[in-house]
Amino acid sequence: MADPALVQGFDLRRLPEGFIANPYPVYAALRAHAPVHRMGDGQILLSRHVDLERVYKDAATFSSDKTVEFGAKFRVEAEPSPLYRHHTTSLVFNDPPRHTRVRRIIAGALTPRAIAAMEAGIVALVDRLLDAAEARGRIDLIEDFAAAIPVEVIGNLLGVPRTERGPLRDWSLAILGALEPVLPAAVEEAGNRAVTDFLAYLDSLVTERRNRPGDPEKDILTRLIQGEVGGERLSPEELLQNCIFILNAGHETTTNLIGNGLHLLTEHRDARARLLAEPDLMRKGVEEVLRFESSNQLGNRVATTDFALGGTEFPAGTQITLCIGAANRDPAQFPDPDTFAVARDPNRHLAFASGIHQCVGMAVARLEGRIALGRFLARFPDYRLDGVPERSQRVRFRGFLRLPARLG
Repeated sequence: MADPALVQGFDLRRLPEGFIANPYPVYAALRAHAPVHRMGDGQILLSRHVDLERVYKDAATFSSDKTVEFGAKFRVEAEPSPLYRHHTTSLVFNDPPRHTRVRRIIAGALTPRAIAAMEAGIVALVDRLLDAAEARGRIDLIEDFAAAIPVEVIGNLLGVPRTERGPLRDWSLAILGALEPVLPAAVEEAGNRAVTDFLAYLDSLVTERRNRPGDPEKDILTRLIQGEVGGERLSPEELLQNCIFILNAGHETTTNLIGNGLHLLTEHRDARARLLAEPDLMRKGVEEVLRFESSNQLGNRVATTDFALGGTEFPAGTQITLCIGAANRDPAQFPDPDTFAVARDPNRHLAFASGIHQCVGMAVARLEGRIALGRFLARFPDYRLDGVPERSQRVRFRGFLRLPARLG
């Protein structure tokens, strides 16, 4: 039975002790006792699957535009800060018609045929990383594996020369870190610096690509430069900021998917044994990792009009936090939701959101997760942790910074 005391005074800006390590008892209490929970600043937190589905699918009532919210958060005064400019221009924090136009251009480079063509390259990349790990005899499952895969995949999509990919991960971590509910000054400063440095790099990359275009069916940067919807192309600002978005959207969440999956399989030996015996289950196994330990735990919307939820009326302008991690453990949607079941079917999780903002790169993330987890497990079936895992202390994105392991 969920403890109602866990709900009293709960606020994402003042997390209780132990929450980062295990938020799920709090999530269960929220679903049971306060599924529409008002936090200290008046923002409401939703934790039931059915409520998140409703919000995701009503983009007219529940807007993704963060102009007002981020104006306050990123201290916009005389001139918009780099973080404000980025997060209010990127695909994920915009409504139609801008969202529709930008999404169509990006999605045009992520067709099923283009994604299928990536598979051989991802297999080769994963095998190179596993060869290097075998030579060492041990591995950090994050630094040496999970984080290395999406950086290479996105670097290929954008056509970033391999010798210039070193800063990409740090830029992404700094920019996404500024989306946490609490924003320390040092984190804000690092985020602004990362946006500025990334934009300067992209400006030269775009200039080079305009002079020597790639294949728009495979090269997203060329597609963004040349792509049109209704005769309209992306503005220079939209082009650069959405290149940053593509890295951020595809890097952190996929790193966490792979890292969380490898960690879960050290804790659930029965699941590991089943995947080894039935490797074709890996597609379902990836979906269960996404549900059980959602890479992205939180989303946000703002109401454009008055609305009712949970028997309560709320005014236009109400800010709403969607607790994806809680909805993905909702017993009303998932039988025995706290069991890690790699053959779970159906599995209507919300790790990639739903509605018009469903993740545009989810097929790429699934492909990376399936290849990475499947080939790692087949190559090193007896791997084990070898040291203390270091979990990221962020609440929005759930994953690890370090995960040392022996290969068996």
